[in-house]
Amino acid sequence: MDAITIRRAVAEDMEQLNEALRHLSGEIGDEHGGTAGLLRKAGFGDNPAFRALLAEADGLVVGAALYSPVFSTVMASAGVYVSDLWVADAARGQGLGKRLLSAVAEDAGTVWNAGYLKLAVYDDNDGARAFYDRLGFAPMADETIMLLDRSGFESLKGQ
Repeated sequence: MDAITIRRAVAEDMEQLNEALRHLSGEIGDEHGGTAGLLRKAGFGDNPAFRALLAEADGLVVGAALYSPVFSTVMASAGVYVSDLWVADAARGQGLGKRLLSAVAEDAGTVWNAGYLKLAVYDDNDGARAFYDRLGFAPMADETIMLLDRSGFESLKGQ
């Protein structure tokens, strides 16, 4: 594999980004509800909901990261939430995951003045957990991730 380059995704890359995220969903056993159109609309409208990076080698996407701004008064800072991080099997073991997270931190620091990075990892994903542990991530024992699904969200909007 030739040198791997990392660049910010643009609207024209959404088919490739969606395919990378489809691979991630398959690998972790999630349903993949995304589409290139949904990504284009959410990431490139008047109020973009995310930014993304693509890692490429030999003309192929071999890694991707999708991330959004967050803010915490506890942390007294803006931060960045990485919702998706994927590295192709052929590119694993070369430090690409760390490079992608480093590029996220650089971009988020510049764009949002982010001072921390947050993500979630499935309890049964031992490989991902070991990767994040090696980078210095720590579980937040005093925090539980809560989710209000689409129907609950729509109901809440009408209250």
